[in-house]
Amino acid sequence: MPFLTFLKSNFRWIAGGFLLTFFSTVGQTSFMGGSAGYLRAEYGLSNGQWGLVYMIGTLCSALTLPYLGQIVDRYPARKVALFVLPMLALAATLMALSHHVLLLVLTVYLLRLFGQGMSPHLAYTATARWFSAQRGKALSLVILGHNAGEAVLISSFAVLAGWLGWRGGWLFYAALVALFALPAVLALVSVERQPGSGEVNPRVVDARDWSRSEVLRDPLFYLFMLGFMAPGFIVTVVFFHQVYLSELRGWTPGIFASAFVVWAFVNSIFTLLSGQLIDRFSGLALLPFVLLPLGMAAAMLGFVAAPWAPFAFMVLVGMSAGLSTTLFGAVWPELYGLKHLGSIRALGISAAVFASAAGPGLTGYLIDIGVSYPGQLIAMGLYCVFASLVFWYVAKTARARNAC
Repeated sequence: MPFLTFLKSNFRWIAGGFLLTFFSTVGQTSFMGGSAGYLRAEYGLSNGQWGLVYMIGTLCSALTLPYLGQIVDRYPARKVALFVLPMLALAATLMALSHHVLLLVLTVYLLRLFGQGMSPHLAYTATARWFSAQRGKALSLVILGHNAGEAVLISSFAVLAGWLGWRGGWLFYAALVALFALPAVLALVSVERQPGSGEVNPRVVDARDWSRSEVLRDPLFYLFMLGFMAPGFIVTVVFFHQVYLSELRGWTPGIFASAFVVWAFVNSIFTLLSGQLIDRFSGLALLPFVLLPLGMAAAMLGFVAAPWAPFAFMVLVGMSAGLSTTLFGAVWPELYGLKHLGSIRALGISAAVFASAAGPGLTGYLIDIGVSYPGQLIAMGLYCVFASLVFWYVAKTARARNAC
């Protein structure tokens, strides 16, 4: 099906998923990291202490997600959105109004659970169910909401913070989620799409439908997690400590914020490219290659102190993020089928959230005790090489298992 025809025929579902991922930015590390300087100054926190607050809130989110994430298997997308988006707006409001560190922990928990966790979880799971033969194309378009959110919301927050103050900026986005995103998403996803409608070729790469208990007994799941958690850990660490790295390198304070435009552009290109590649080759076939640009990005940022390093990092990590986000959304059905996709994917996302929670706290602690942060980044790059080898084994084993 031609691209424009596909988009026109499926606009409401693509747009609904796009808005969910777009506004999930409010709970993402890349967005919250822009407030790190304000928060540390307001609450009198060190890098390690702010990392601990972030880690506690995110860990609690990770523990909640496997249970809450199951609702996408039980209720239609509209009903889930009616719960998730108001909670995200409430979390952003609490960030604007909080004056106590305990309330800050609760705020981080809610932002991570309903921003980073449930909003994209709903978008990806619903899209994977709504589409079959052109699942990669559909997911790539929905995932562009992340890129657009990072390009628009992060840069505009810096302007709003200068105009309204950082608390006013958070309050503005809370209102935007409640008054625009919520009614728009509810209208767009009010009708469930039937998978396969308008698609010519049936999809044959999906696995049989595994139950959640079967997945927990599958050794391949835990091997897959070794690589699946890497992007969340590494990207979260870099964005979380962007201010500290800029101070360490002597870069201008806004250099990472300005580089997000590069990230969004490259990410968008590779998100669309990955959708086409997945529909042609399958997600499992591409799995061993997805972490290599991320490894190069982390190692480069550890070695290079020049002012162009953040921009080069954004190019490489944009490539990896564009490939991995779409690919991981497509790989879950290829590993474990569709029937219990929401519950199974929630397990993986919980592990990824756990990794993103552990990253800032662990690296913040290591920074506080004198461990070189650039050295930590180089180690992360080497880990990506190891995880790529693990992914090669996972893909090979899963394809053989699906063929039986």
